[in-house]
Amino acid sequence: MAPISLVAPLGATAVLVFCVPNSPLAQPWSAVAGNVTASLVALAVVTLVPPPAAATVAVGAAIAAMMLIRALHPPGGAVALLTALDPAPVQEAGPLFALLPVGLTTAALVLVAMVWNRATGRRYPFRLPAETNAAEPAPRLGLSTEELGSLLSRFNQATNLGVADLGRLLAAAEAEAAGHRFDGTTCADIMTADPIIARPEIPVAEAAQLFLTHRIKCLPVVEGDGRLTGLLFQADLLDAVAGGGRAGRRSPRRRTVGDAMRPATGAVPHDMPVGRLLNRLAADGSEVVPVEREGWLAGILTRSDVIRLLLRGAEERPSIR
Repeated sequence: MAPISLVAPLGATAVLVFCVPNSPLAQPWSAVAGNVTASLVALAVVTLVPPPAAATVAVGAAIAAMMLIRALHPPGGAVALLTALDPAPVQEAGPLFALLPVGLTTAALVLVAMVWNRATGRRYPFRLPAETNAAEPAPRLGLSTEELGSLLSRFNQATNLGVADLGRLLAAAEAEAAGHRFDGTTCADIMTADPIIARPEIPVAEAAQLFLTHRIKCLPVVEGDGRLTGLLFQADLLDAVAGGGRAGRRSPRRRTVGDAMRPATGAVPHDMPVGRLLNRLAADGSEVVPVEREGWLAGILTRSDVIRLLLRGAEERPSIR
């Protein structure tokens, strides 16, 4: 007879927490509370109900108890059955059996699973996003968290794949498909190379003259070594002239581009497929995207550049008569 410290159903717990960490049945509360509750209920049943009915009653009562506390965990039913089939060592240990080995071993499995799943890029424990972030996948997929969950339910995959994993999988597939649009055209192929630039130290008035002379909407701001440090839009220029924003800290004559510019976030590599930028330009409202090559500014890409690419593709397609 195996020692009481070895509880076979906990092997099934290990399978759940390591292999299907997004399943509701594998979450820490379900695993720990489910196994502990099942063992306590089974101990009470074998004390009050004689065999052979004890096994049936123990499993049924354990399931009902786990559902009552919202901690349904399939191995808990097996813990109850094992307790009813071999009650002597469990009765000898008493309620301590539910804590050691069942509770402590389950908790140890959960802790190791947290480390393992994070190290392998999976989320455990899994929690649904807060309401404010419920539609987070929408900009990339056009699907809300509820719609992703509905897809999992429709194909009976809710216990095998979590909403977050499905969202990441679909987003990756969409990005891969986007890379094949426009025959693999990259940002470098359609960007405006060698754009008009400004230095952070030049006066705002000089930047205004650049806007007027070249009829541009945005000035990339670069350091002396060519590294992008910011972007200056027409709105930033007007704000600087009016004395708002960061530029308002200095007198009008001393205001520089570095005072008025905004951080250059969202720069993309020159070899990124243009198709991957479509969602960003459409959903995020980006008008200008800096393009970098090995950390240095290579050019800028605007909506107009993408529109010209779209029109070029339309012209190359045969018309339908």
